[in-house]
Amino acid sequence: MLELQNVKKSYDGVTILQNINLCIEEGEIVSILGPSGCGKTTLLNLILGITDLDEGKIIFNDKDITDVPMEERGFNIVFQDYALFPNLNVYENITYGLRNKPDISSEKEVQEFIHLLGLEEHLEKKIEQLSGGQKQRVALARTMVMKPKILLLDEPLSALDGVIKESIKEKIKEISREFHLTTIIVTHDPEEALTLSDKVLIVNKGTISQYGCPEEIITAPQNLFVKEFILNQLEIKKNNIFMLFRQDKQVSLQVV
Repeated sequence: MLELQNVKKSYDGVTILQNINLCIEEGEIVSILGPSGCGKTTLLNLILGITDLDEGKIIFNDKDITDVPMEERGFNIVFQDYALFPNLNVYENITYGLRNKPDISSEKEVQEFIHLLGLEEHLEKKIEQLSGGQKQRVALARTMVMKPKILLLDEPLSALDGVIKESIKEKIKEISREFHLTTIIVTHDPEEALTLSDKVLIVNKGTISQYGCPEEIITAPQNLFVKEFILNQLEIKKNNIFMLFRQDKQVSLQVV
């Protein structure tokens, strides 16, 4: 279990996060959702250990890890830009972290992660030869071979479209279920958060607006911000889909 107790963070006298109290059960997928600049990424960095708290505590499995450095927490992150090494092939990228810690995963376990993420036919390819979805799967495999205690994902679907996005969502769910792995995702997209997560944490102006399961968020928004943010974003997505269909219809008529 991961707990944040009365967490506060400021930069140059400006409060970014305050009164953050949060409990995430082992094996849960939790999305941190909110508009740009609300403090989502700062919260992720505090959990990871990149950034220090100003006030409060972080408790993991009943141990206070507030002052534990990032490299000793055992949490791993997949960054938005994947952070893959262009000079290495896919297999070398996946196993890069094992160079210094070879005992974390055996070759058999590495191959199991490769199979789980469907990367067998890409192992000799350079990163530039991969699609966005393939790069995301490589980044996930590289993280999983290090056997993280918590998996952190920063906007994992933002650069992906359609079927590829859905396939990565299913892979994230599959990994979380199979390994009972606590997974924390930062996203600005309500549809992603509501369809991917066990719970959704909605942040606005550095505070928690609501924390609950997707059904609760949709059916019982706790305040006007949650209601408007969710509904407005979903309305925008719906209009974009309608616009796409209109464009396709116009193209079809022109062809005829």
